[in-house]
Amino acid sequence: MKIGILALQGDFELHGRMLSTLSVDADYIRKPDQLNSCHGLIIPGGESTTLIKLMRGAGLFEAISSFAKDKPVFGTCAGLIVLATDLINYNLDTLGLIDLSVERNAYGRQLDSFIDSIEIRIDGKTDFFEGVFIRAPKIVAIGESVKVLGTHGDDMVLAESEQVFVASFHPELTDDVRIHQYFVDKIRKSR
Repeated sequence: MKIGILALQGDFELHGRMLSTLSVDADYIRKPDQLNSCHGLIIPGGESTTLIKLMRGAGLFEAISSFAKDKPVFGTCAGLIVLATDLINYNLDTLGLIDLSVERNAYGRQLDSFIDSIEIRIDGKTDFFEGVFIRAPKIVAIGESVKVLGTHGDDMVLAESEQVFVASFHPELTDDVRIHQYFVDKIRKSR
């Protein structure tokens, strides 16, 4: 199995380290044809407006949209914004691959970044995970096809639909591989 990691912006190498810890091959994606050998894709954090502009410039916007029709995609922070159907506080043309509304930078500026425990419900178990929130988006509404897998207080911070998995925080900034393991398992089940 090989998982692609969009490598146009953000801390994509940290996602690569997480996959390496799980003994999963990673490919840093910068061109559409690189997706052909991948079984899943991670879209990392960064700055959503810039990320979409770079994706369009590289021909990856349409390529990722096609890829996600039958292969799992995982977006963290800005990656969540890129995948959402609706951005309520900013005009941005997203991929619209998961039926949820997002508020960009909902937790404040860079100075307002924080780490706090979040409750996750994956693989039939409820547990806690260290959530790293950096200028994080907030999921404010979900469609019927979306399942919430994690919360921070009353806020939805981890969710999935059939092929798409999103987190408003940065699991790659921890040593805890459970979120990435869940995505790897999601890919295995889809094959």
